[in-house]
Amino acid sequence: MEKKLFGYPEFDASGEEILSTYENEYRDMLMDVRVYRMAAGTARTFERAGEEVAVLLMSGEIEYVWEGNAKTVSRKDVFTEGPWALHVSSGVKIEVKAVKDSEILVQCTQNEKSFASKLYCPDDAPWGYSSVGKFGNVAKRRVNTIFDHDINPDSNMVLGEVLNDRGNWSGYLPHRHPQPELYYFKFDRPEGFGASYVGDDVFKSVDNSFSAIPGGRLHPQAVAPGFQMYTCWMIRHLEGNPWLQTDRCEDERYVWMHDAKFE
Repeated sequence: MEKKLFGYPEFDASGEEILSTYENEYRDMLMDVRVYRMAAGTARTFERAGEEVAVLLMSGEIEYVWEGNAKTVSRKDVFTEGPWALHVSSGVKIEVKAVKDSEILVQCTQNEKSFASKLYCPDDAPWGYSSVGKFGNVAKRRVNTIFDHDINPDSNMVLGEVLNDRGNWSGYLPHRHPQPELYYFKFDRPEGFGASYVGDDVFKSVDNSFSAIPGGRLHPQAVAPGFQMYTCWMIRHLEGNPWLQTDRCEDERYVWMHDAKFE
């Protein structure tokens, strides 16, 4: 089966949109990632033996039910409010009940380790601006990290979000790391678009598209003027080589920009 670097999935009749699985053409991501649209009053259950699961609310209002706990949370959209995400280890059942029409992203990967379940709230993953005033001030973006190796060293995944300012770049300077990473894109207007680079390949990013970045590939991205772009970024740790915040390896051809003055 051919391995691909970019995808334009569609929601099926049940409201499921499949990104990467362990068998499809994006299997190098080593993750199973799907997005679900849920009508008010419907419910979905997620429980996987030998896999950890994270359920991220992207918009709407849902009730999480897990291990005798229940919590109703809401998010207007990914552009104006912070994330809610429930993260559990192997064999823990999550039930998601849609109080209003909602959209959720579900990230899974193989992991036999047991760890305490945690519901991350917006205060746990505050937005922080990056690259303000650098590179001609056209690479500023807001970033949050919901969980990574520092937050949960027993997890095999990283989950976070990026908001690009209109017409700006992110993942800049061009950088790489050994671990595979998946980007899922949304735009604040349906006609919004951007450009996603995976090595020397360039793809048009549009609403609900994604890029599947193999380890070692450079991967900057940009959004067109007039549009705000959201990226859910998901990294899979490698055995004995987890991704760390300090692991960012910038392309040596561009590091001169750190000290450059732009008019």
